[in-house]
Amino acid sequence: MDAGTADDPGPERPRRGRRRSEGSRDAILQAAAELVIEHGYAAVSIEKIAQRAGVGKQTIYRWWPSKGDVLMEALARKADVHITLPDEGSWAADLRHLLDDSFALAREPQLGELLRALMVEAQLDPAFGTRFRAEFLERRRAALATLVERARQRGDLPAALTAGFAADVVFGVLWYRLLAIPQPFDHHLTEHLVALLTAGA
Repeated sequence: MDAGTADDPGPERPRRGRRRSEGSRDAILQAAAELVIEHGYAAVSIEKIAQRAGVGKQTIYRWWPSKGDVLMEALARKADVHITLPDEGSWAADLRHLLDDSFALAREPQLGELLRALMVEAQLDPAFGTRFRAEFLERRRAALATLVERARQRGDLPAALTAGFAADVVFGVLWYRLLAIPQPFDHHLTEHLVALLTAGA
C-alpha cells in the first residue's frame, strides 16, 4: 500500500519545530534556575541566561517580556514538581504535606532570595505584578484550594474554614517570614499552622 494516498495519508511526521521550541524553552528555564542558585537574582541577566542555554536573546524575548518572567516560570515549574498534592487521607495530613513541601523550598537560600526579588519587582512594576499574581501566586492558592475542596468532600474540614482564608493564613505567614521578620520555616511552624487550620474539624 502506498503511503500518503487521499484515503491513507500515512504516518504522521514528527513536528521537529515544536520539539526544538520545547527543548529551547526547557533549556532557558533550567539555565535561569541554575544561574540564580549559583549567583543570586541580581547577577542574572537575559544575556547570561541566553549564553547558558545556548540560544539568542531574541528567542527569550519571544516568550518572555523580562528576566523576572523567565525566573517566575522557572520557579512555578519547580513548585509544581516539588510541592505535590497526594491524598493523605485527612485534611490535617494533606495540609501538613503541602506545608512541609512549601517550607522545604523556602528554606533554600537562593530560592528564598528569588521569591523576595520577584515580590519586590511585582511592587515596582505594575504590569509584572499583575502577571506575578495571576501566574504564580494564584497557582499556589489554587493548589491549596484543591486540598480544601477534597477535605470538604471527605467531610473533615472545619465548618467555617474557606479556601481563601486558609490561603491567606498559609501564604501570609510564608511571605511575612520571607520579607519582614526572618524566622525559620521549620516543623514547629508547620504544626502551629496545622493546629490553627484544623481546629473544630
